[in-house]
Amino acid sequence: MKNYLYSIISACCILLLYKSACSSDYEFPSSFCTVGSGARATGMCAYIAISDDSTAPAWNPGAFSQQEEPFEASIVFASFYRSEINSIGENLAKHHVTDVNINYFSVVSSFESFERNMSIALSYQHLYDMNRNWSFPYIKHNDYFIRNEQWNYEQNGLLSALGVSYCIEIIRSKLSCGFTLNFWDNDLTPNRWRQTYEMTGTGIFDDERYTERLHKTEDYQFKGFNMNFGLLWTVNYKLTFGAVLKTPFNASIEHDISYNNVIKYPQTEGRDDDIYLYNEKLHEHLKMPLSYGIGMVYKFSDIFYMSFDLYRTHWNNYIYTDQDGNQESPISKTSLSESDVNPTHQVRMGIEYLLLDTNTQSAIPLRAGLFYDPAPAEKNPDDFYGFSLGTGYVKNDICSLDISYVYRMGNDVASSLLKDEDFSQNVREHMVYVSSIIYFF
Repeated sequence: MKNYLYSIISACCILLLYKSACSSDYEFPSSFCTVGSGARATGMCAYIAISDDSTAPAWNPGAFSQQEEPFEASIVFASFYRSEINSIGENLAKHHVTDVNINYFSVVSSFESFERNMSIALSYQHLYDMNRNWSFPYIKHNDYFIRNEQWNYEQNGLLSALGVSYCIEIIRSKLSCGFTLNFWDNDLTPNRWRQTYEMTGTGIFDDERYTERLHKTEDYQFKGFNMNFGLLWTVNYKLTFGAVLKTPFNASIEHDISYNNVIKYPQTEGRDDDIYLYNEKLHEHLKMPLSYGIGMVYKFSDIFYMSFDLYRTHWNNYIYTDQDGNQESPISKTSLSESDVNPTHQVRMGIEYLLLDTNTQSAIPLRAGLFYDPAPAEKNPDDFYGFSLGTGYVKNDICSLDISYVYRMGNDVASSLLKDEDFSQNVREHMVYVSSIIYFF
C-alpha cells in the first residue's frame, strides 16, 4: 500500500460526522494518504520484484537478502504538495497543503549462515500523511431557517512504524523470503494527529436572528502491530517474480474531544446565550485492511529492465468501532450491512536504464513509471492516475544518491465523503523524494 491510500491510507479515510447546535449537517473528512519509500522505488513506480536496496523492507521483505554489501544505511527525505478544488453544491474552494519530512531511515546488515545469505534490518517509515486544510463558506436554507457559515478546518499529523525485518535465501540465487514486524506506537515514533474545526456564522431560525461561533479540537493517538511477508523468486537471468502480503490489524485509538459552541440572539431582548461546552475522552478501534501484491521484473540486459506490479487492498474490511461497540465503514460512513465499498486494485509499471561509466565505476540511472491508483469510495472506487520520473548517481561500493518526482491526479472524486451535499474534488498531488544510501565495508 505504498504512496497511497488516500487511497487509504491515501492510506484511507476516517469520516467524522459533526453536527453543530444549530442543526448543521456538515461532515469533514480525515483521510490517510499513503506515502511511498525511497527515490529509486518511487521513480520506477513498480518495485515489488526488485527491492534490492535498503528500502526493500518497506516494499518486499523477501527481497533484501540480495544486497551484496555487509552493511548499508539509507535515509529518504520527502516533499509533498497537494492541491484540491472542492465543489460543494454551488460553492467552489481551492486549497493546498505542503509538507517536508524524513520519509524513511534504515540500517541493514547482510551475512551468511548455514550456507544461506541472510539480512536483518531496523527501519523507520513515515507511512501515512494526515495533513489537510480546508476553508470555505457554507450557505443553506429552507422554509424554516437560513444559515450562512464560514468554516475553517485543519488537520496535522502522521502515522509511522518502527520495523524489524529478516530475510533468508531458501534456494541460493533462486528463492528467498522474509518478514517485517511493524510497531505503530506513539511512544516509539509519531502516530498521532489533530483536527481543528472553527466556524463563525449568522442565520435566521423560526424568524429569530442569531450569530454563532464554534471551536472544536480532536486529538488522536494510534497504536497497533502488524506484519509484512515477502517472497522473491528468480526464474532465470531475465525474469524475476515477487510477492508481498501485509496483514490486517486492529489499531486502538485514544480520542480526546474539546468542544466550545456559543449562539447569541442579538435582536431578541432577554434571550440568554446558548453555550455548549464539553470535553470527552473516547477509546475507539480502527481495523486496517488486508493487502497484498505481486510483481514482475524483466531484464532486457544488465542496464535495461522493466517492472510491473499489481496490488489489491480489501477496503470492504476497513472498519471503525466506536466506544460503544458500534461499527461502520469509515469510507461510506454507513453501517457494515449498508456499506457498498469494494477492494481497490493498483496497477503499476516502470523502467530503469543505466548510463555506465566504466572509468569511474559509476552509473547514472534514468527511471520512469506509470500507474493507476484508485481510492476507495462508495459503490465504485475513485480513479486516480499518475506518472513518475527519477534519476541519480551510483558509485560502486560507496554510495548512491537518487531523486524522483511523482505526479498523481483525480477528477470528480471523493463524492462519497459528503453524499448529501453534491460534493466532489479535483485533486493534484506533487511529490519529490531524495534518498541516499551508504555502503559500508
